[in-house]
Amino acid sequence: MADEEIRQIKFAPPPGATQVVLVRHGESAPHRPGQLFDLVDGHGDPPLSELGHWQADRVGERLKDEDISAIYVSTLTRTHQTAAPLATHRGIEPVVEPDLREVFLGEWEGGLYREKAAEGHPAFRTMQLEERWDAIPGGESNDQLTSRTVAVLERIHATHPDEMVAVVVHGGVIGALLAHAARSRPFAFAGADNGSIHHLVMTEERWIVRRYNDTGHLNSMSAVPAPLT
Repeated sequence: MADEEIRQIKFAPPPGATQVVLVRHGESAPHRPGQLFDLVDGHGDPPLSELGHWQADRVGERLKDEDISAIYVSTLTRTHQTAAPLATHRGIEPVVEPDLREVFLGEWEGGLYREKAAEGHPAFRTMQLEERWDAIPGGESNDQLTSRTVAVLERIHATHPDEMVAVVVHGGVIGALLAHAARSRPFAFAGADNGSIHHLVMTEERWIVRRYNDTGHLNSMSAVPAPLT
């Protein structure tokens, strides 16, 4: 007994858990004042920029050897384009989940949000200080965003017990889901980088945040990031 060694315990997903790899889409095309983005169901729908396509390729390379059984995307083009390299590597057709769309920005859709942020509009400052999206005129509330996106992940968990899935989404969605998992301030996980990877482990009892804003795959000089499992 005196010679027995007790090692630290390595994390393992509980039986029945779903590992959810959240990916923020790559950088989207720049907005030019006076030229609104096309809208899909009221949401601005810019494609990826050249950098965004490179980021999508890097995400595909990063995750191609993970045991991913399904890929989910929103209705917006930038998530489809970001998921495409990984889908090709894995031979998986992405599933569209409309409720994974980005937070609705009300009167600031189509690229106007970027203008208002750049000029330091008072409503933008209120949004940041009070950590609520509906400070934007006509914007979606935190509760509405969280309710619809959590419901999607709960459906995914019910469909994929003991599996890993990739969910390619938006910065606001990632922030809402991780804040829900961590029971934190609404904007505690705001500002996820384009092309970043986040890792949730879901059970019926709880959600576990395992990784946030992993961008090691976007730095060609970095070491190969550790696998998710």
